[in-house]
Amino acid sequence: MVNGSSVRRLKTPLTKDDALSLKTGDVVLISGRIVTGRDRVHQFLFHERPDKREIPFDLEGGIIYHCGPIITPSLALPLKGGGVGGGKLIAAGPTTSMRVEMYEADVIKSYGIRGIIGKGGMGDKTLTALKEYGCVYLHTISGAAAYLADRIKGVAGGWKIEEFGEPEAMWLLDVEDFPAMVTMDAHGNSLHKEIERLSFERLKEMMA
Repeated sequence: MVNGSSVRRLKTPLTKDDALSLKTGDVVLISGRIVTGRDRVHQFLFHERPDKREIPFDLEGGIIYHCGPIITPSLALPLKGGGVGGGKLIAAGPTTSMRVEMYEADVIKSYGIRGIIGKGGMGDKTLTALKEYGCVYLHTISGAAAYLADRIKGVAGGWKIEEFGEPEAMWLLDVEDFPAMVTMDAHGNSLHKEIERLSFERLKEMMA
């Protein structure tokens, strides 16, 4: 069910109550810090299961952005775990989220994630985890990498850059009013599934 067009301002880290207060259809503006994570990060977290103390960024209550940013380094500040801080972000568009469907539920459970940002939605396994652990999926604008990069005010650090490569590394980003819409909530609702259902019904009507 779509909740309409209410706009919510969120500040990271998020609490479980924050996640539970959101419904599909809510537009959110996120400020604070988020981390990026694409295929390689999810594979590493799933298979290697590093202790939270090994990760230079606190993921508890955090938001993972499915994104492979383009960053021009301007500083080289060492962080634990072999990371560096600093850099200018040039582009930061979302990656298709279904690429990490097989890992996401476990990552949510193991690292206390409260929000996922990406495009295209995710599957039933992730939807179940969102409800079980109190997390939301947030769909952001596709094809607007430069616009979204402008909502990112700084690069606070990076991790696994040399090992994974720049797009696949985990980056810690400072964001301000980063726009997204809740399309999968912590109550078992999925706007993606609803659109699929309505589209199928419309197709049947056209074929009748």
